[in-house]
Amino acid sequence: MKKKEEEIIENQEIEIRLLIEAIFLKYGYDFRNYSQAHVKRRILNRFQTSGLDSISEMTHRAIYDTDFVDQILMDLSITVTEMFRDPSFYKALRQSVLPVLRSYPFVKVWHAGCASGEEVYSMAIMLKEEGLLHKTQIYATDFNPLIIRHAKKAEYPISRIKEFTFSYQKAGGKRSFSDYYTADDEKAKLNENLRKNIVFANHNLVTDSVFAEINLIVCRNVLIYFDRQLQDKVIRLFLESLPGGGFLCLGSKENLQFSNYFHAFEPVVDQERIYIKKYSS
Repeated sequence: MKKKEEEIIENQEIEIRLLIEAIFLKYGYDFRNYSQAHVKRRILNRFQTSGLDSISEMTHRAIYDTDFVDQILMDLSITVTEMFRDPSFYKALRQSVLPVLRSYPFVKVWHAGCASGEEVYSMAIMLKEEGLLHKTQIYATDFNPLIIRHAKKAEYPISRIKEFTFSYQKAGGKRSFSDYYTADDEKAKLNENLRKNIVFANHNLVTDSVFAEINLIVCRNVLIYFDRQLQDKVIRLFLESLPGGGFLCLGSKENLQFSNYFHAFEPVVDQERIYIKKYSS
């Protein structure tokens, strides 16, 4: 019985790899170096709701049904986010990074893997409070065009506003959070003045290259879904996008310690995973 179960699991893993390969070959989305545990969990969840008899049938349907592929892309997208997520990070950014950026004539910020935009707008609020938003261009990118369209709307369920307000206050917010949105019974829409300096665009960290020289890159809680090889590839992309003295911000469960490019950075606020690129790199 145990041998039979092992064979089923092995066959299933082969089918999942073939599905991921088919999506790459047909549509160009490359999940081959994502964490296998993450990919397997999300694919199996989709399989259970698909009504299909096997993952091989999912592969066949994905090749011919773009709507079905969109569902899989949403499953594999990294969408867990919130405004002012990890408030201590934003306090550290306000205290240790923004004073440096204030001395620049113009600032470019890149939110890589921006998901539905909550952290992008959190940055815009903080830059506005620090008198920097007017001279900042924020690039917010994700590989999934469906998520980008949602992020552009800057609309979030009213049920989340209490949570967002609490995190904003803990992050050192200087005003009332209600100053930044209008609301009805169902949703809150962030103010237009927060959105006008943000460019949302499709960019795939796995397959795309450098598109600008950036002063501050924020990519939090994305690398944990990649294997070590892909993590290093993305860190190299960030390294090439930053000038000497540029800042890189990662998530609380991520660090550069095991990266081949660890030597190119120095910690600014180590516990918050805020780094600066060395000038000699």
